[in-house]
Amino acid sequence: MAETIRIPFERLRDFMTLAMTRLGLREEDAAIVGRLMAEAELQGSDGHGAIRLLPYARRIRAGGINLHPDVRIVQERPGMALLDGDNGMGHLVMHKAAQIAVEKARHCGVAWVGARLSNHAGPASLYARMPMAHDMIGMYFAVGNANHLPAWGGLDMLLSTNPIAVAVPAGDEPPVVLDMATTVAAYGKVKAKAQRGEQMPVGWMIDRLGQPLTDPKRADEGFLMPIGGYKGYGLALVVGLLAGTLNGAAMGREVLDFNKDFRSTTNTGQAILAIDPAAFGDVPAFKARVDTVIREMRGSERMPGVERIWLPGEQSHLRRQQSEREGLALPSALLAQLDTLARELDIPALQST
Repeated sequence: MAETIRIPFERLRDFMTLAMTRLGLREEDAAIVGRLMAEAELQGSDGHGAIRLLPYARRIRAGGINLHPDVRIVQERPGMALLDGDNGMGHLVMHKAAQIAVEKARHCGVAWVGARLSNHAGPASLYARMPMAHDMIGMYFAVGNANHLPAWGGLDMLLSTNPIAVAVPAGDEPPVVLDMATTVAAYGKVKAKAQRGEQMPVGWMIDRLGQPLTDPKRADEGFLMPIGGYKGYGLALVVGLLAGTLNGAAMGREVLDFNKDFRSTTNTGQAILAIDPAAFGDVPAFKARVDTVIREMRGSERMPGVERIWLPGEQSHLRRQQSEREGLALPSALLAQLDTLARELDIPALQST
């Protein structure tokens, strides 16, 4: 396993912000992107955190990102809105989408905000969690930025990992936060495995002959497996229709592989749903009932050899607490790459910021 070095959250956040500013983003936009990228690392989403800075920088330098987007509402009703992201950073588009969804949910109880002409925005749970700051339930859907999944029984890459995240606030317990790709593993995790020099578990990918593929550096020779077989394929399709097709965003053959094409507009589609529990009853009572369900699950009888029953988001919650105490664990190879980028941007290296 590759060596890791601990970096304080604030240092990574400030480094990301400074790098984004030097790449040309407005200072206020760079601060949002930098913070969200550091928060991805904080919660253990290492496939969507610091590792993404280099491909983002490459896309920005190639002209594939609008550095000063006019993110605006193009369709609107009381309980919904459609955003045009103007090819800006996806973090900016979905940060605004979450704000709009929360405000509309205050009045309507439920609000759906979709986006087109967006870009990769990091882990889904970042945005599903945003309504929780307002005691609301958040849901997030997206079309991935490269197709790594064929239709069930097919070979043509027509679907992406198309993630879903749901965040439900609790009272005294950690919130329930489900963040999942519709494939067994997100492609960002494949990249993270390659970065750390690790092999993938059997079941993540297969080659075009149906044989297990475990070397992440050979990922182009195969495709990701859907969760639950044909059911995962169906779920990936439906998420793509909701986050992509409904919004006028890319879906199917229209999806651009942003790992290979850094210039073309991705037209990424995403959507966020905010649900205000206050529209259904007393919020503290709801959160207390969520606590009860959590404790029932955790306290239920376990199978032999099982030490603990985990709730979705609990392990991420513990990683967040550990990272806050000890710093973020970044592979030394990644730090070397970030140091190289820092020299190119004429900013202090991450380990010296």
